[in-house]
Amino acid sequence: MTGKERIARRIARELKDGFYVNLGIGLPTMITAHVPEGIDVTFQSENGMLGVGPPPTDEQANPDLINAGKQPVTELPGCSFFGSEESFAMIRGGHMDMSVLGAMQVDEQGNLANWTIPGKMVKGMGGAMDLVAGARRVIVAMEHQTKDGVSRILKACTLPLTGKRVVHDIVTELCWIRVVPEGLLLTELAEGLDAADVIARTEAKLLIAPDLRVMTVADSRQ
Repeated sequence: MTGKERIARRIARELKDGFYVNLGIGLPTMITAHVPEGIDVTFQSENGMLGVGPPPTDEQANPDLINAGKQPVTELPGCSFFGSEESFAMIRGGHMDMSVLGAMQVDEQGNLANWTIPGKMVKGMGGAMDLVAGARRVIVAMEHQTKDGVSRILKACTLPLTGKRVVHDIVTELCWIRVVPEGLLLTELAEGLDAADVIARTEAKLLIAPDLRVMTVADSRQ
């Protein structure tokens, strides 16, 4: 199992029957393949789609059926399509139970930086700023460190912020961290790790939950 699959499987276990969920581009979209058996979850894409299904096979891929990140998707029965104005009315109106986003940085106050790096050209900030302001719960799904081994979980973000104090949970291939008023609370560890392993790879100060436990990543559909 890859680190990204571990993250997707664990977050999928947080989905509840009847939830409306927006998934960011990249890693978060993997969650659609691990929805627990017996629950009905509706995934929304901010480019105007409600009822996004699991990733398609090569044979199923339709170049006209894509998510906001231009990744091919499938549609579930009852899927609907609409304009961006209706899509963002759903988001800004507080109708998303959960938003799962990637990030470049998160800090001890739950600040999020995920839309740009100074000096690099981007086409725009996308819908992330609306999502973190409108969703009832914001989960960051990301790899714990950069390719150069630099922590993405910092004392204070150094990149331009997407939102201030908006993150509820951080999920990496190493652990689950909850953002609490006192700071960052380490609540779950990937199998085979201990708290010292995660602390050594994290710039931010971590509080240790008294009931620290192993992260459950078994596919709940099995």
